[in-house]
Amino acid sequence: MALNVLGDALRACSFDPLTGYSRDGCCNTTAEDSGTHVICTRVTAAFLAFSRERGNDLVTPRPQWRFAGLKPGDRWCLCALRWKEALEAGVAPPVVLESTHERALAFVKLEQLQAHAL
Repeated sequence: MALNVLGDALRACSFDPLTGYSRDGCCNTTAEDSGTHVICTRVTAAFLAFSRERGNDLVTPRPQWRFAGLKPGDRWCLCALRWKEALEAGVAPPVVLESTHERALAFVKLEQLQAHAL
């Protein structure tokens, strides 16, 4: 059973839009997940603009990847290093701790996540 950053069972992040590296609604990770998509967030307009500026357009639909595009307020499993980068830039989106995989703690501190918790 996967655990969240609080040490409890990992909860789903979002089914609409369908998120997760494996598109199962959860911020689970595998060895193949080189981006470590483990932080469940509620994306903001500022974050989406920041991500686009960094070359990762999360707004434009990509049906071939079962991706409808995100809008502010959507929940999404983010790459741990992208969230950390956004944190350092002052645009980190809010975090859903119960749905953030414990693997995130290899990249950011629990206190950082808690400071941005929904």
